[in-house]
Amino acid sequence: MKKIKLKKAGLFLIVLLLGITPKGYTQQSNSEENSREDAINIFIDGERLDMNYVREQIPYANFVRDTQDADVYILETLQTNGSGGQTYTYIFEGQKDFINMNDTLSLSTSPDDTFDQTREKRTDRIKLGLVRYVARTPMADELQISSSGGTQRPEVEVVDKWNNWVFEVQTRPRYNAQDRVKSLSMTNSIEISKVTPDIKIEIDARHSTSKSKYSFGEETFEAIRNSFSFDNLIVFSLNEHWSAGSKFDYTRSTFSNYDSQIEITPSVEYNIFPYSESTHRQLRIMYGMGVSLNNYTDTTIYFKDKENLIKQQLQVAYRVQEKWGYVNMSLEGSNYMHDFEKNRIEVSGTLSLRITRGLSVNINSSYARIRDQISLPKGEASEADVYLELRELATAYDFSSSIGLTYTFGSIYNNVVNPRFGNFSGMMGGFRR
Repeated sequence: MKKIKLKKAGLFLIVLLLGITPKGYTQQSNSEENSREDAINIFIDGERLDMNYVREQIPYANFVRDTQDADVYILETLQTNGSGGQTYTYIFEGQKDFINMNDTLSLSTSPDDTFDQTREKRTDRIKLGLVRYVARTPMADELQISSSGGTQRPEVEVVDKWNNWVFEVQTRPRYNAQDRVKSLSMTNSIEISKVTPDIKIEIDARHSTSKSKYSFGEETFEAIRNSFSFDNLIVFSLNEHWSAGSKFDYTRSTFSNYDSQIEITPSVEYNIFPYSESTHRQLRIMYGMGVSLNNYTDTTIYFKDKENLIKQQLQVAYRVQEKWGYVNMSLEGSNYMHDFEKNRIEVSGTLSLRITRGLSVNINSSYARIRDQISLPKGEASEADVYLELRELATAYDFSSSIGLTYTFGSIYNNVVNPRFGNFSGMMGGFRR
């Protein structure tokens, strides 16, 4: 009897593994399950969208995995707004039968919005933008237009008691222990900002302290590392291309050998493209010249205990996001005016490129040529300094790079939502497409 039961159980398991449909079980046809013939095909290029939720809320569209198969390409970009929330911009680009039917919508969220509220608002804005396309298909009969409230509302003047000021306070303790290294750290910060079309003010105060203990053989090293920074930025909007402002930075750091460093840098910036297009493309050129007032903890390798210097810096930043991918690049150079050999050049970039159907490449690189480490203390670094990273070390460069290739093939449709067991390849990574 037991053998018969085991045989039946084994047969049932084989049936499950082979995907055989038992008699009496009704399965949807492929056309019903994967796509709808009369529905438009859309591709959404968004940042951390909950695509399972989006598919559930927009059943009157087919979601394809390649831009070439889409009737409508939707690009979602975002920027942090003055309240600390996000401003999303949606660019709808019609393709095939909808060529030249383009549109742009925007949405602003509050930092108080929950994930579910933000998810719903983003999806509703996509649904709103799709109406004009769906209205030209047989699926229009399935749409219903409704209002969330009365059509006539008295205009009410909004009074902001905070006058656009936003405050954020954070504290973060951290403990780490290994066989030979133990550390306890605490980071506290407060961020204050005010952002309007005419002015931008950002204030950031940050304090961190850490205590580390390192054991090597019978010896034990113990050290404390502290830092405090106060950064202030004020920017005035002059027109659609020009801005002017100033940065004020105060730093105290045992790692960088500063008892205090004060930098005041008036700057101007020119954006080749209008600032109103900044969520889609930017090409900004910023130049600043200011003073650096330095008091060192220990005498430097240049035998200085304090010095006041003039410093200039130039930065070029480029960003564009299109349906073929996106590019982020920046080039920054700076030098001290008393000695042009005391300089630094940094270049960094990110390229995400869709090469062909299903194939994309992602490249990240950064390089810094460093010649301006004026605060290095004289004398050799101790073993504790090196292992516990207690002080800045001399270097001529800093380089990092990575490249990734992604290739996807199979059905062009990805309408089906099945959350069972999560997504095995990304169960710890949140929502995935």
